Amino acid sequence: MKLDILAIGAHPDDVELGCGATIAKEVAQGKKVGVVDLTQGELGTRGTAETRKEEAANAAKILGISVRENLGFADAFFVNDKAHQLEVVKMIRKYKPEMVLCNAIDDRHIDHGKASKLVSDACFLSGLTKIETTLDGFLQEAWRPKFVYHYIQWKNIEPDVVVDVSGFIDKKMDAVLAYKTQFFDPKSKAPETPISSKNFTDSVIYRARDLGRLIGTEHAEGFTVERYPAVSSLFDLK
Repeated sequence: MKLDILAIGAHPDDVELGCGATIAKEVAQGKKVGVVDLTQGELGTRGTAETRKEEAANAAKILGISVRENLGFADAFFVNDKAHQLEVVKMIRKYKPEMVLCNAIDDRHIDHGKASKLVSDACFLSGLTKIETTLDGFLQEAWRPKFVYHYIQWKNIEPDVVVDVSGFIDKKMDAVLAYKTQFFDPKSKAPETPISSKNFTDSVIYRARDLGRLIGTEHAEGFTVERYPAVSSLFDLK
């Protein structure tokens, strides 16, 4: 299955929080989108690997993505080395996305910055023909995505590109809140975490509203880029 967009996150729920509305909008416009989670989020204070797996599947249905996979890397302890890079390369070559969306370049959780660089490096390596990978016994073709964009997470990183996602914030929040063990639930007796408060879930909407305000729309999501964004005409900029 060839995808238009492959979104990759260190943990289940990273993609939903970082770019869920953008994904929902692209799916609504007919794009094929897939998600790869690097870890099962097994070290999270709330929930388990099993509950996260179920929640991720429910979130995928809400967003309407075509496929979701989990690479099973060690939560908090994966590194950006050859072995991990090759596993990500296999996913890129398997789905041949035009665009990859990945973790924030710097963030509160150490996995986010690590995953950002790991995926970025893998996107480059995936285009080198002398790197051979096999999947299910078949030799894979080299493939390099045309675009690599990094979504924004805990820290308020200044975006290079802002996407109007008006009309899709509700679907994003439905997908986020599919992770029932992770986010605000007044009935939960689980330990509190930085993301389990109502203030945090409200902040996801606040950020989308504020970015929307800055570009004259209702809601928006921001991304950083690895190279200059190019347009054919200044009139392409809105």
